[in-house]
Amino acid sequence: MDQSVCEDLIQVKKESSGIAIITINRPKSLNSLTRAMMVDLARAFKEMDADESVQVVIFTGAGRSFCSGVDLTAAESVFKGDVKDPETDPVIQMERLRKPIIGAINGFAITAGFELALACDILVASRGAKFMDTHARFGIFPSWGLSQKLSRIIGANKAREVSLTSLPLTADVAEKLGFVNHIVEGGEEAFKKAREIAMAIIKNEQGMVLRIKSVINDGLKLDLGHALTLEKERAHAYYSGMTKEQFKKMQEFIAGRGSKKPSSKL
Repeated sequence: MDQSVCEDLIQVKKESSGIAIITINRPKSLNSLTRAMMVDLARAFKEMDADESVQVVIFTGAGRSFCSGVDLTAAESVFKGDVKDPETDPVIQMERLRKPIIGAINGFAITAGFELALACDILVASRGAKFMDTHARFGIFPSWGLSQKLSRIIGANKAREVSLTSLPLTADVAEKLGFVNHIVEGGEEAFKKAREIAMAIIKNEQGMVLRIKSVINDGLKLDLGHALTLEKERAHAYYSGMTKEQFKKMQEFIAGRGSKKPSSKL
């Protein structure tokens, strides 16, 4: 049976399939964020990491916007809050989440919303989605990673154009640049595609899903030589720690793929 939890303007729904859905639910304000919403969002991601029943998280926004950024009517409480506190920082909690995060981007992802999208592992966007960095327009200094992450994903020149002009990065261009994985026609289709990807992930061996996400994301912080060494070290540690029983379960898992879904735990 599905389980639903509502944390005010941040909604969390956990499904028996292993998918958790986190929704920013303030559609009349285009899902702009207050300080309290940020705290709730950080808590939601932290709880999904600790919940063993959750294997994949789909992150989306209600209505016609993913997230239009910080609610500027409450800007002082947001920007003068403790930005160094990892417990109340949703992006840090997303980065700490061991499980894959699939962003279903419907409509605007602006500034803080853009940064939340950057913290996802896989992005599906509706064709009309727009990613905008308005830090320079409103005199806001980025603190959720946009100034560093975007250039590493789409290239420095394009990232400078997006951030210095505050002009939108369309879904079509974002897909060509490798930022968006899939484009679909509308918000409902974005969610359906995200669910399809989530189910494909769930069919795999979940311990290895976590390890591969970790080694990819950790390796991106290093140069290629050190990243390859990291992969070798983790592979050696993994195989060295495996018992004969675990190797037997691996063989059973491979043999059972074609007939029925075997246990996802080695």
